[in-house]
Amino acid sequence: MDIRKNTGALKWTLIIGCSIFLFVFLILPLAYIVVTALRQGVQAYWNAITDEYALKAAWLTIVATLWAVVVNTIFGLCAAWALTKFAFRGKKLISTFIDLPVTVSPIIAGLIYVLTFGRQSWLFPILDKFGIQIIFATPGIVLATVFVTFPFISRELIPVLTAQGNDEEEAAALMGAKTFTIFRKVTLPHIKWALLYGVVLCTARAMGEFGAVSVLSGHLRGKTNTLPLYIELLYQGYDFTGAFGASSVLVILAIIILALRVWLEKRGNKELDISK
Repeated sequence: MDIRKNTGALKWTLIIGCSIFLFVFLILPLAYIVVTALRQGVQAYWNAITDEYALKAAWLTIVATLWAVVVNTIFGLCAAWALTKFAFRGKKLISTFIDLPVTVSPIIAGLIYVLTFGRQSWLFPILDKFGIQIIFATPGIVLATVFVTFPFISRELIPVLTAQGNDEEEAAALMGAKTFTIFRKVTLPHIKWALLYGVVLCTARAMGEFGAVSVLSGHLRGKTNTLPLYIELLYQGYDFTGAFGASSVLVILAIIILALRVWLEKRGNKELDISK
């Protein structure tokens, strides 16, 4: 019997239960954000999302996200390639460390950077001598965002590269192809959809990061506040239109990223079916 065609009570119980759960815990809160943001009218909403500080927070969020995506793309490719294509001591240790940001609280990650680059650190006099400020500045925001997001791309690539094996690369090497040529012509076509999927996940996580960024930012309005921090600031100040207006921007971006993820999955699966 094909279980997918089962029309029994269990099937509909699971479907209804999942639908209710998603509606209560996801759709309803998101709808409430939009309704609250527009409660005082479209003009008030527009003024809230185009406020000077809102635009600066959005720009800082974009900058931190772009840096995180670029750094983690390079790191993810290198880490996945090293762990799947080469044998060396310490491979399991590196693989374990890659997962560390998933298990460590973002608050602790922020405190780690405060201890590493703050005034009590031995690095601070050196950084101060060259005029480099990490804590309570944009570099700290970027570092925190990179830390909490760096497993996403590598963890998408490692299973794909492991499944691919080494036969094609070895054949290309025997034919005289150089390392970069092998990567560009053989390896990359197999992992491009996983790479793009990882980039999308990294982008989504970076835009919404709060904990680590909150510790390192100093909450300097207009300077080190990302959109999540700016939303908290407005909410604590009882500016609900501004808070929910800025929240709606993140919701819209999340929906766009979700749609892009679905499209990438569809394209990747379609290409995989064709190749078979």
